[in-house]
Amino acid sequence: MTFIENMHHIAKQKQKHLVLPEGTEPRTIQAAAEIRKRGIAAKVSLLGDKDAIAQKAKELSVDLSQVDIITPASDERRNAYGSEYYELRKHKGMTSDQAYADMDHVLRFGCMMVRLGDADAVVAGAENTTGDVLKAAFTIIKTKPGISSASSCFVMIHPDTQWGHEGQMIFSDCATIPNPSDAQLAEIAAAAAESCRTFLKTEPRVAMLSFSTKGSAKTEETEKVVRATQMVKEAHPDLEIDGELQLDAAIVPSVGKKKAPGSAVAGHANTLIFPDLQAGNIGYKLVQRLGGAEAIGPVLQGFAKPISDLSRGCSVEDIVNTGALTISQCE
Repeated sequence: MTFIENMHHIAKQKQKHLVLPEGTEPRTIQAAAEIRKRGIAAKVSLLGDKDAIAQKAKELSVDLSQVDIITPASDERRNAYGSEYYELRKHKGMTSDQAYADMDHVLRFGCMMVRLGDADAVVAGAENTTGDVLKAAFTIIKTKPGISSASSCFVMIHPDTQWGHEGQMIFSDCATIPNPSDAQLAEIAAAAAESCRTFLKTEPRVAMLSFSTKGSAKTEETEKVVRATQMVKEAHPDLEIDGELQLDAAIVPSVGKKKAPGSAVAGHANTLIFPDLQAGNIGYKLVQRLGGAEAIGPVLQGFAKPISDLSRGCSVEDIVNTGALTISQCE
């Protein structure tokens, strides 16, 4: 069973309610029908004008009889959602009228459905920017207790099974925080470790990457990684984590043994934490394009409820797979 097939299997077992806020977007309409057809979710809700969605589905020859269609502006929950949103945002100067009006926006309405337990997970980004998706998530779904900064990870699946866990690895953060502080880097590492458990079904071995291994170079950049590593060790004493490590020391056993003798992680890492977004984004694309790996994500991590952001260039199958991946995170 492939990784994606396993995620589909887990999602089918969980039978959750998935919200796709971008209900008039053609690929999203097709994906909604496909998710229900395959039994990946017990319920799928498309958000937007019902007539517009129905017309678009007709043009696409898509049967939405098994899909729930919700128009936020006329939904009976709008007032309750508006009241909740006002309580969340009044300290920022938002008026109650603004809060109610903002609930007409499909992204905010979808996130509020998940926040209040009217749905289990949300997937968006086929037509909205990552910034828009993250803003709605941060203001409504919020982060988990004790986490100040949500981040992202990619599940990397390499054809050579010697790497990571049977060829599968977690890369983080490759899409969200441009230049994390030491504290943010520590949170990224802890969240990525949890993503490793969720998606790879194995215990994480976390490598905090740098251009230095164990003091071979000493700059503010390397010291930030060292501080972040220590923060994670103090907060999660049972987690196998080490740093700072160069990439070869992290994943090649012979190099790890030489550069970081005695390390339980060096040479055997399955979760790689990049020092900043430039390194992370370049790193995952190098492995994907030149290394022939499949990159699944970005998957958002650290939020209180499951939410995923799509690329605006995504395919119907990408949305289906991301839906399964997101549902697999549900309790």
